Amino acid sequence: MRDLLKYVIPLVISVGLCWLLFTGIDFDEMIEIVKRDCDFKWIAGALGISLFSYLFRALRWRLQLNALGIRVPLFYLVLSMFGTYAVNLVFPRLGEVWRSGYIAQRQDAPFTAVFGSMVAERLADTITVGIIALIAFGLASGALISYFGDNASMLESLKSIALSPWLWGAAIAGIAALWWFLRHKSDNKLVIKIQRAFKELWAGFAVITKMPGKWRWLEWTLCVWGCYFTQLLVAMMAFPATQNVISDYGLSAALVTFALSSLSMGVPSNGGIGPWQWAVIFGLGIYGVESATAGAFANVVLGTQTLMQIMLGIFTFVMIALDKRRNKLKINKTTNIENV
Repeated sequence: MRDLLKYVIPLVISVGLCWLLFTGIDFDEMIEIVKRDCDFKWIAGALGISLFSYLFRALRWRLQLNALGIRVPLFYLVLSMFGTYAVNLVFPRLGEVWRSGYIAQRQDAPFTAVFGSMVAERLADTITVGIIALIAFGLASGALISYFGDNASMLESLKSIALSPWLWGAAIAGIAALWWFLRHKSDNKLVIKIQRAFKELWAGFAVITKMPGKWRWLEWTLCVWGCYFTQLLVAMMAFPATQNVISDYGLSAALVTFALSSLSMGVPSNGGIGPWQWAVIFGLGIYGVESATAGAFANVVLGTQTLMQIMLGIFTFVMIALDKRRNKLKINKTTNIENV
């Protein structure tokens, strides 16, 4: 059941959303739009910017690990970031676990400490996405009201989901059941694991608040998300239709699309494939971009990003193998000297 939840369901979601995404889309038309309109120089520039996001993520995580007494060379932290996204393409959400395990094993550090710092980092990103979404939707409230005014059926569907008694009833029942279980089954092995997990999360956040250089940690966070936004903004210059969105509506349009695409990454899927395109197409549709053009843009951006992640993943695992071999040779050499 655990493997089903981890691997099969995200794959089904990805395939299902891709099927819905491409249903009714004329592939020949989409390819023609890409051939006719796409300036790949801008796409290459966006990919170049994304490389800096990996570096900034590594620099931010290094501050947390240093505060825990775990010193890791920056190069291998960057490799761990490359590997995380490559692993997530195959096994959603497992990349973060792999990253923690790799660093813990390489540095001979406690896995729980490394994992706790990673979870704290990811939860901080979740808070950042929430703040970005609030700012974006606040700035673009007029465009959103206008869009939903022209698409009343979609607004009604969203309202019916948000106000569904089944949804709220299930949420309340789930919270009540969890509260009862944690309160009355304190000696249960699962409860003990949950309590330990919360302690690790708290320890991770405590490191952020107490560690030296916490302001630098915030600066690196701004750099990470600044890279993500700039990457999308530069990519939007690759198509005339998305260029027009920026020139007509300003940066707020790009920010709304970025916020929606960031929120979509919370949906379990293989590397965001499926949900990310849906979010971008919806975001651009608010500003009048036709679905065929928006789909061409979304697929080019995510397709090139995925290809780069695969290449970086291959590079990462080759370098890790060489590093392990080098360390093994050092150990053998030291052992032989001691024996002599």
